[in-house]
Amino acid sequence: MAKSTSLYCRLVEGKELPAKDVSGSSDPYCVVKVDNEVVARTATVWRSLNPFWGEEFTLRLPSGFHSLTIYVLDEDTIGHDDVIGKVSLSRQQISAQLRGIDSWLSLVPVHPDQEVQGEIHLEVKMPEQGHPRMLRCHLIAARDLAPRDPSGTSDPFVRVSCCGHTQETTVIKKTRFPHWDEVLQFELAEDEPGDSMLSVEVWDWDIVGKNDFLGQVKVPLDASGPMEGWFQLLPFPSSSEEPGGQLGSLRLTVRLLEDRVLPQHCYQPLIQLLAEPLRSPGQPAASTALAVLEEVTSGDSRQDVATKLVKVFLAQGLAVPFLDYVITRELTRTTDPNTLFRSNSLASKSVEQFLKAVGLPYLHAVLKPVVNRIFEEKKYVELDPCKMELSRGRRISFKGSLSEAQVRESSLELLQGYLGDMVDAIVGSVDKCPLLMRVAFKQLRRRVEERFPSPQHEEVQYIAISGFLFLRFFAPAVLTPKLFGLREQHAEPRTGRTLLLLAKALQSIGNLGLQPGKEPWMAPLNTVLLPSITRVRAFLDSLIEVDSTQATAGERMVSVAPFSPSATIKEGFLHAREAEEPSLLPRFAFKKRYFWLSAQALSYSKSPECQEHSCIPVGHIRAVERVDEGTFPQPHVMQVVAQDGTGQLRTTYIQCKNAPELWQWLWALRQASSANGAMLPTCHPGTFRAARWTCCLQPTRAAPGCSRTHSAVALDEWTDPMDPAAAAQSLYGHLQRAGTRLWEVVAEPEGSVAVQSPELKLGGGAVAERLRAVLRDLDAAHEAFARGDGVPNPPTAT
Repeated sequence: MAKSTSLYCRLVEGKELPAKDVSGSSDPYCVVKVDNEVVARTATVWRSLNPFWGEEFTLRLPSGFHSLTIYVLDEDTIGHDDVIGKVSLSRQQISAQLRGIDSWLSLVPVHPDQEVQGEIHLEVKMPEQGHPRMLRCHLIAARDLAPRDPSGTSDPFVRVSCCGHTQETTVIKKTRFPHWDEVLQFELAEDEPGDSMLSVEVWDWDIVGKNDFLGQVKVPLDASGPMEGWFQLLPFPSSSEEPGGQLGSLRLTVRLLEDRVLPQHCYQPLIQLLAEPLRSPGQPAASTALAVLEEVTSGDSRQDVATKLVKVFLAQGLAVPFLDYVITRELTRTTDPNTLFRSNSLASKSVEQFLKAVGLPYLHAVLKPVVNRIFEEKKYVELDPCKMELSRGRRISFKGSLSEAQVRESSLELLQGYLGDMVDAIVGSVDKCPLLMRVAFKQLRRRVEERFPSPQHEEVQYIAISGFLFLRFFAPAVLTPKLFGLREQHAEPRTGRTLLLLAKALQSIGNLGLQPGKEPWMAPLNTVLLPSITRVRAFLDSLIEVDSTQATAGERMVSVAPFSPSATIKEGFLHAREAEEPSLLPRFAFKKRYFWLSAQALSYSKSPECQEHSCIPVGHIRAVERVDEGTFPQPHVMQVVAQDGTGQLRTTYIQCKNAPELWQWLWALRQASSANGAMLPTCHPGTFRAARWTCCLQPTRAAPGCSRTHSAVALDEWTDPMDPAAAAQSLYGHLQRAGTRLWEVVAEPEGSVAVQSPELKLGGGAVAERLRAVLRDLDAAHEAFARGDGVPNPPTAT
């Protein structure tokens, strides 16, 4: 059994941020830290004091984490980025809210004395008898100290105070991982009160100016026996309340979920019960465990339930039957075809998550060329007369400012070109569309036709598909390409406005012209929109031309592709060097290589087509960590420590082109190797050069690692290898948290006020009885583990 701690964090937007640039604006982005580890970074929103990020992260964390801190910074092209403010939440604050935190929080200033990190290793001995009584404080080492010098290091020393006396250790130059191994002794007075404290402070020595505070530890002198271990460094107590609101606010959503994940066989009865109506579709749709789960799922957890169900049924080859089931239930409840799939129901959320799981490569193939061109050209586009800035005409023409009509004409020409290219790419992509998506859309159209067979509702059959494909997939991806992996950064304001107008146009096409736009100034685009609607209808007809043989093959093979061991999780060009390579020319030591990661191996070669390649089996990886900035001339370097065939540890250093790419590869590699049982507890965040480690200055290559590893910190993504047990545990948790509402739903069938009929049976037992039994067995398995009795063996086949 594994203990699973997940933290969901959505960074929505900021407002009223202070201006940090001479232009009177800022270029804000967020950095997310869990304890001392940077775990995520948003893209930068250019020239905005009210930025919208809309980025969300689900982090798998070590069970003992203490706090979550979100820093808002202003990106600068030259010099260091400016810190705007931060929001800090302790683990206790997050867990105290059962539904999580979802609100605006004021940014507070970032004070250097409060920004401490790292741990100190010390041993304190105090004799109970003898005269004089001598307290012995052994300062051994420290690790992961905050960098206070421009070089990215510090010059740490320790100041220890006790009984009115103060002593200091020597200064260790240029390291965040000092080793002192010094003993300081203090004579204790006979009448020393029992509540006295030993104060241990770590400082960064500066030759000019005052020393910088790095953290402190308070040790009570009334402790019985010697104390030894690693102690977390803490800041000085805050002397006053932080002023709120002066630095702006951050809107975010944070939820903490802690689970004990049982072995996979323990969840098989639950998965089988949920899958029963999919394998035997003749059962009453309203009297199944899957229907019960849908009824008890609240609005704020609907997306998480949809995500887990889609992943579970994709892995089992039941994705299309599952979508068919929830869509049929949604259609049964719908009386007005104009409102079909317009709400955030489980059916709508499930189709959305299904499209992300199966269709992202297709989305990239269709939209990425046009989106990239829009970002590169950075043309000024505007149709709304109220928002036109005619002075921008100087960037278009050297003949002075343009008139409103000229700006409109230029903008219309650009939009028609972009939109035309997008529509051409979409309607010509039938063969590129994943077979599983086509099968699902064919089934969707058939169900809508059965529910609304009247000729007057013929358009509904098209809108049901285009509503998902255009309104919930293509248009959102064009509006925010960063959130769909089409770009690494958010669009600057000018490009963002172009994307917004194109997204509006795609929405009109997705509505097949039946819901005209509210803005009259969008009307000139009708010359492109109306012909496009006719082409899109023909495209939707071609999209669902899949015969039954293809449908079966698609469900069997395509469905498991995103989670198969050989499927590529992440790929791209990076730079790499081996730790053992000579470094006579360090700037040439990193060589450009094409990397691709699967659940089985991290492979790399000179190019994607090259037949010769190197390979690091994922099962041999022992650590995946960042390398301290300044270790190499190149920035954004990480290391992969793996065991070779002889049992020796070998390190491969990998350089990424920017910080977001570095974190994405860190997350992917950590998640892929999360099941490895022999991960290193420590490693060196530097390199061995000139007969010593650059991080801790130890003179031997075999010296134990000076920094803790962070293998337990990973990011959940759609491309992660599937973990059926974790997904099933999440579904079990949702049912368990439903409480009495769960049994109220089971007792009264949907649409009825009568007590459930005893004749209504599912596979030999009423759904209430079988669901109670499954949940009772899972409760017992969790209780058995908590008592230390282990978990039951897999059930024998019957």
